[in-house]
Parts: sequence; structure tokens; C-alpha cells
Amino acid sequence: MSSNTYEKKKNVKNGVKRMLFAVFSLLLEIVFIVLLFTELNAYAEWIDGCTRLIALLTVLGIYSQNKTSSMKTPWIILILIFPVLGLCMYVLVGFNGTTYKMKKRYEEIDHVLVPELDRRKDNDLAKELSLDYPSMAGVSTYLSDCCGYPLYNDTDIEYYAQAQDGLAAQKEELKKAENFIFMEYHAIEDAEAFHGILDILEEKVKEGVEVRVFYDDMGSIGFINTDFVKRLEAKGIKARVFNPFTIGLNIFYNNRDHRKITVIDGKVGFTGGYNIADEYFNITHPYGYWKDTGVKLTGGAVRSLTVLFLEMWNSVRADDEDDAYFDKYLPAFSHRPVEKAYVQPYGDNPMDDEQCGENVYISIAEQARKYVWFITPYLILTDEMIHAFGLAAKRGVDVRIITPGIPDKKLVYSVTRSYYNTLTRNGVKVYEYTPGFCHCKMCVSDDIVATNGTINLDYRSLYHHFENGCMYAGCQAVLDTKNDFDEIIAVSKDVTAMYRNGQKASNNILQFLLRLFAPLM
Repeated sequence: MSSNTYEKKKNVKNGVKRMLFAVFSLLLEIVFIVLLFTELNAYAEWIDGCTRLIALLTVLGIYSQNKTSSMKTPWIILILIFPVLGLCMYVLVGFNGTTYKMKKRYEEIDHVLVPELDRRKDNDLAKELSLDYPSMAGVSTYLSDCCGYPLYNDTDIEYYAQAQDGLAAQKEELKKAENFIFMEYHAIEDAEAFHGILDILEEKVKEGVEVRVFYDDMGSIGFINTDFVKRLEAKGIKARVFNPFTIGLNIFYNNRDHRKITVIDGKVGFTGGYNIADEYFNITHPYGYWKDTGVKLTGGAVRSLTVLFLEMWNSVRADDEDDAYFDKYLPAFSHRPVEKAYVQPYGDNPMDDEQCGENVYISIAEQARKYVWFITPYLILTDEMIHAFGLAAKRGVDVRIITPGIPDKKLVYSVTRSYYNTLTRNGVKVYEYTPGFCHCKMCVSDDIVATNGTINLDYRSLYHHFENGCMYAGCQAVLDTKNDFDEIIAVSKDVTAMYRNGQKASNNILQFLLRLFAPLM
């Protein structure tokens, strides 16, 4: 026990050191570039003129982009006021990550994988949905036709109101694996929760099951040591790291893999808000009680989760040995669901201009007739979302948003609260989860449709990260999600009236300044 505790502390300590060193190195790069250009500008007027011209052209380019004004305005202001600093920051974090090489690899793998999903598109099923739930037909069509993710009716979906229940179910299904296991998570902690999974994965490898583990370097940087991949591979587990945080200019570092996916034999899949780290399962309590949720899919819809995993696994690096064939990971099988359910998993990524996650949330709010409720750990909204939520409330829809009572990031929490006044003045009700930190990312509407996945109501999820979600309609899981919302609201504080009347002017100035530059965070 003492050895494990020591190793855990050592790994976390080393991970934190690496993160601090990487951040410090990045800051040094910014300072160096700013000083270099500033000093040069002081000695040569033509350099200063060129800098300002480049800044102006960059501003015009940003203004012409097909993006929401909420994303463009902060960059325009920063570059116009501080040309050198603004340009440096924009080069480092302003791009959406569509570097030529990464985008090319992504397009190449999608060229092979997307047809695997196209074969599942069923026009008759879409018509059936439009008859059963007309309000959802448009959202489903958007996901299918514009984002490429088909609708399924051959899938059972089970909702887990607690992350620890989802983890327990996940471990039981992992034990049944016969062919392959895929696990993709934003954060993995080399600690108790993952060790329970690792024991199972080791046994499965010995049985001949192919096991792959994929995680985001930034998400896991404070949880694991740099030799984590080597230790997994020594056990026969294939492992890859997404977008390692390295020293040097890297305009892709701002885009992280925030997805949470487990696929077993292509027949059973899990997704939701939780990573594989102790705090998500209340083994540790850094921010009070941690509230997180997830769903289990059994049936055809797992195919979409498999494609999402393979897409990321094969796009991460050009020098990796990637898959040549995918048939064995996309088995054709028949599953008879226990109940009738419409299930539609989907992904979102910063490599295109389609804000799939944001558009799903907005569309559900626009189609709501009685109520639409959201829960998110971070609330940093675009103008479009504020308008959609406010308009739904003005139509008489019961619009509610639940945020944490205990924040994990105080600066972001201040930005979150800066949106309360605008929302509540337009009729939206806001609650704060008093037991602790709510990390789940869900919505539910009219007892008809719900979503569960990784997509927060903030700029990072909606515009910068690789994300995934699952929309489900007309099934018990929707009602289970609604019941969980009822329980969450019962232990949350209604702060609507408090923020409808506004806050102190000093607080507003600070919050609105942070809010202005929230898209840059």
C-alpha cells in the first residue's frame, strides 16, 4: 500500500512539474517574441510600420471569418491595442488548430471511416422519428446530413446518475471483452480508479484481446508521469498520447482531445462526463461532492463511437503505424433492443467550421415547448446561445441552467457568474449545485429528448476541443435523466432572483472584462 501511495504521489508531482515547466516555457517564448519585436520597432520605423500593417491585415482577416462575433471581437480588440502581443498570442492560441499536416491526416482517415457511417443512414427511420417526435426530426437530420452521424433504433441505452455506477458497469463489460477494447479519455490518473480497470485490461491482454488506450497529454499532465505509455506497452497494451505539450512554438496545442469513450468489441460503448481519475468517482474530494454522469450503449449505435475512436487514434501522428483495415473493428451484427429508442452519438472537432455541439444545444432549446434544462461545469456562452435560451424562456419555456456551487477554477467561475444577469433578465432560471462540483454535461427537454457527453457550455468545448455527445429520444433513459435533474435541482440553490437585479458595479467591471476575453482562455 505504501509503495503504491508513494508512486502515485511521485507521478502526480512529476506531472505537475512538467506542466509548470511547459507553461513557463511558453510564457518565455511569448515574452521573448514581444521583446524582440518591441526592441526592433524602437530602432526601425519601417519594422514598426510593417508590424502595424500585419496587425491590421490580421484584424481584417479575423473580421471576415465565418465565426460568431463573440469569438472575433476579443482578438480584434487585443491586436488593435497591443499589436505585437496580440499577434503573438493569436499565432500561439488563436488558430483553431487546423495546421495543414493535422488537417490532412484527419481528412485522409475520414475519407475511409465516414463511408462506414454513411451506410447506416436510414431515411425510413428519419421519417419514423418525424412522426413520433416532430420536434426532434430537424435536430436529427442536422446531425445526420451536416455532421455525418446517423440515427439508430437498434440500440439500448442506460443512464447512470453517478459516475461510480457507470464505472462499475464499465468494468463488468470489460471483463466480457473477446476481441478488442478501445479507451479514449481526456484525463487518466495513475491511481485507484484506473488501477481497477488496468487489472482487467492486463487479464484481457493475456486472453488475446487487443487493448488500446488513448489520452490527452494536457488533460492528464498533472495525473501521470512521462513513462506512462511505456509502462502500458510493457503490459501489452497499445497506448498513444494526443498532442503532447512540448517546448517550442505549437499552434495546435490549444486544441485538446476532450472526448470520453470506451468501446468493447464494437457492441458495447460508454460515454459521459467522467474521466478515469479518482475525483470523478468521489474517491477523493477536492471540491466537495463530485457529480458526474454517463450512458451505456448496447447495439448498432456503438459503431459511431468506434469510428470516433479510430478517427483520433489514426490521426494523432504521421509516423505512427496506423490501421490499414477497419472491418474487424466495425462488425455487422443484429441487436434487438429491449425498448424502442432513438439514439444518435456524434462528435465535434475544431478542424472544420461546423459547431456541431453548440448547434445541437441551440436546436433543442429552439424546439422546446414545455421545458429545457442544462447542467454544465463552465458557462461561457456565445451571443447565439444567449439569444436562443432567452427567446425560449420568453416563449414560456421553462429554461434552467445548473452550474457548480464549489468551483474547480475560480477565475472561470467568475466568468460563469458574469452571464447570470443577462440570462435571468431574459427569464432563464439559474441554479448552483450546493453539494460541490457538477462536472456532467447534459440537457433534457419535454420528456422527449436528452443529451449526455463531454460538451460543456463554454468556448473551449464548443470551438477548440475534440468532443463527443449522444442524443437519445423516446426512451426510459430520457426519463431517468429528467429524474436525475429533479434530484440535482432539489439540492441546488436558486440564484435567479439574486442575479436578476444585478451585482455591485465593482464586481461587474471585473467580471465583464474577464467575460470579454473569455474566448481567449
